[in-house]
Amino acid sequence: MHKPIPRKLIIRAVNTWTLAIKNASSPHQALDLYTRMHRQSVPFNSFSILFTLKSCAPLKNPSLISHLHCHILKLGFVSHVYVATSLLNAYVVYCFDDACKLFDEIPDRNIITWNTMITGYSRSGDVNKAYALFKAMPLRDVASWSAMIAGFMNNRERRCGFGCFREMVANGRCQPDEVSVGSVLSGCAHMGSLGLLLGRSVHAFVAKNGWNLTVEIGTVLVNMYAKCGFLKYACIVFNAMQQRNIMTWTALICGSAQHGYSDEALSIFEAMQDMGVKPNEMTFTGVLNACARKGLVEEGHKYFNMIEQYGLELRIHHYGCMVDLYGKAGFLEEAYRVIRTMKIEPNVVIWSSFLSACKDHKQFQMADRVIKQVMETVKPKSDGGVYSLISDLYVLNEKWDDAERVRKLMVNQNVRKTRGSSFIRSS
Repeated sequence: MHKPIPRKLIIRAVNTWTLAIKNASSPHQALDLYTRMHRQSVPFNSFSILFTLKSCAPLKNPSLISHLHCHILKLGFVSHVYVATSLLNAYVVYCFDDACKLFDEIPDRNIITWNTMITGYSRSGDVNKAYALFKAMPLRDVASWSAMIAGFMNNRERRCGFGCFREMVANGRCQPDEVSVGSVLSGCAHMGSLGLLLGRSVHAFVAKNGWNLTVEIGTVLVNMYAKCGFLKYACIVFNAMQQRNIMTWTALICGSAQHGYSDEALSIFEAMQDMGVKPNEMTFTGVLNACARKGLVEEGHKYFNMIEQYGLELRIHHYGCMVDLYGKAGFLEEAYRVIRTMKIEPNVVIWSSFLSACKDHKQFQMADRVIKQVMETVKPKSDGGVYSLISDLYVLNEKWDDAERVRKLMVNQNVRKTRGSSFIRSS
């Protein structure tokens, strides 16, 4: 007759396996350890399941998450709040409908559980449902407020996001942290003059509370001021920062280029290179935009070639900037060559830029070479501006029949034209 294994030895064995899963070098190793525990009949505890869930989440395998869910149900750990929350987090990323069902079934929810669902609804675009959950929470922490503020900002409900931030400050129970402040400032960057006003008030809050100008806070402040066109303050914050990263430099470069300060943007880029900071793809988008706005063709060509020299990937924005640069300068053949040699399919923005250049420079034969391809690419319900542009090109080239054909096509396919406005000057 076999003697029962002492409880201390069982606990020690479980802890050893659990620690191994926690310290696994890869998700596959963690899953292998979990499987071996099951095969060797080693008892599971909540931590071994929790660490397995966290390790396997990056695999992006819904079937695996469902399998682990079944095993968790069988073991009776679904009522464990931390296990349930970790499972919920996995479902939020891969299958939000299942996450909603699981949330309704969780008997005991903690703040993290609620925060996870707020983030999930925000990511799915249902910010109203996210806010309803936020208001229904029995208790909120800083992460709750930050998740809700980010939800509003990311779904372009920026005034609501700033209102939520003000409510958080007025509430006084949870003081904003770098995450919540960063979300607000990122939203302010897209609100023009109003965003500048709101952003300066947030900056005053940061200064009043004696926060250090960290890389994270400094970068979002530089980005906010630069995007709002207040380059003077963007430079003041930039120069006051003890440490900067590539995102800080890029924010200043892109903001300068966006508001027509092309020379300044290129000077900042050169200074960044002198400091030994390696640019990223977004940095070159700002640099090429600066070249396009000032018509610096040779410089733009040089910087475009530099992207792959840095081991970076050419993105659609880089190609778009070059088409815009060559097109505005009247080099339509070069612009078309860029489109033909693209490693990715040109989008409606690139085609619109090219056709606009053809219209401006009256290069109707060049436009004729691509119109058929453009018509096969664009979507009538969302890309109506391109149809109007093609119709205008036919009219200017006195191809009346083709212009009428495109107009009839716009009517038949319910093409939405971009709204415009007219200004009539009284004599």
